[in-house]
Amino acid sequence: MYRPLTVPAPAPIVRLLCDLIALPSVNPAFLQDPELTGEHRVAAHLADLATKAGLDVERQTVAPGRENLVVRMAPAGRPRRRLFLAPHLDTVGEPALSGQLRPRVVGGRIHGRGACDTKGSVAAYFQALLDLAASGLRPRDTEIVFIGLADEENMQLGSRHFARTGGRADLAIVGEPTGLEVVTAHKGDVWLQLRSVGRAAHGATPHLGRNAVADMARIVLALEEDYAKELASRKPHPRLGRPTVNVGRIAGGRQPNIVPADCVIAIDRRTLPGETEAGVRREITALLRRHRLKAGFDNLRTAPCEPLDTDPELPLVAALTRAAGRRKTIGVHYFTDAAPLSAAGTPAVVFGPGDIAQAHTEDEWVEVKSLEKASAILTRFLREQA
Repeated sequence: MYRPLTVPAPAPIVRLLCDLIALPSVNPAFLQDPELTGEHRVAAHLADLATKAGLDVERQTVAPGRENLVVRMAPAGRPRRRLFLAPHLDTVGEPALSGQLRPRVVGGRIHGRGACDTKGSVAAYFQALLDLAASGLRPRDTEIVFIGLADEENMQLGSRHFARTGGRADLAIVGEPTGLEVVTAHKGDVWLQLRSVGRAAHGATPHLGRNAVADMARIVLALEEDYAKELASRKPHPRLGRPTVNVGRIAGGRQPNIVPADCVIAIDRRTLPGETEAGVRREITALLRRHRLKAGFDNLRTAPCEPLDTDPELPLVAALTRAAGRRKTIGVHYFTDAAPLSAAGTPAVVFGPGDIAQAHTEDEWVEVKSLEKASAILTRFLREQA
């Protein structure tokens, strides 16, 4: 079994992050190894710390063997306001194969799987909550809820479940590596699979068959050239730019001497606020008709990852932006757990230490200064709002 490693740490938050990195929490969608997968080890460690700090702890089952961790700091009376702190606990990759479960503090950086995405945010958010509890501060009329979310890296099961069952808040701050910028808009993502169907024949007599790979090649060109150009010509969103399309995978045929009877491609279509999966399907269907091409649709996700567009002028958003020392908010191209929470009625933003360029890399890291500053910003914001 994996246990938190003993690592020299210059501050409690660094020790916390090192302990979290040493606890494997790879999303089971990417690896079939019970010693490395699941969020439960991280959740149990945080739950133990929360209990010792006198905070209320709840486990919320979102799927078999998968849970959200919910930690509450409640006011003495009935809360007038609620704030969600919502980073995710799962990571990607096979960390044990590259030593990524061995946290290292080198040159002002903490290295290890999840250091940036998003155990750095988990540590910053949770340490802020622990510091508030240790200071003896009791919120006057604001309930602060830390939500360690499951499954962000695959189907967003944790945030979708909490959005349905956890009620609403006045603001949700979702943890991702934003470089300490406050993100109020991000693109959504629709994953679709297209399938072309041909007719098998012997490779020596290809005229007796229909080559599904050749048909799909024409579809790929139509998507990557005509459709991509059309998307690039649209009016840009002020913080997100324009929508995009990418053909990320293709598979077809069995062997060189057989005319392939089927071929599939996987499409990533980044959406802007206001766009829907149904609209994307209609656009691609119209494109195929114009080119006299045929293909069937399959879903690669049970639901699309929705875009986010939160009003930066909302009072709590503006207060967090000031606490972060920023004059304005920004938009990003990736999707997050903020969108399901926002769709359920909670205004949501994204904020955290680290750079998204480090996420999912073989040598993932976050700067100690960024980690400590993120926690200080959140502590200051929470004190102001409590």
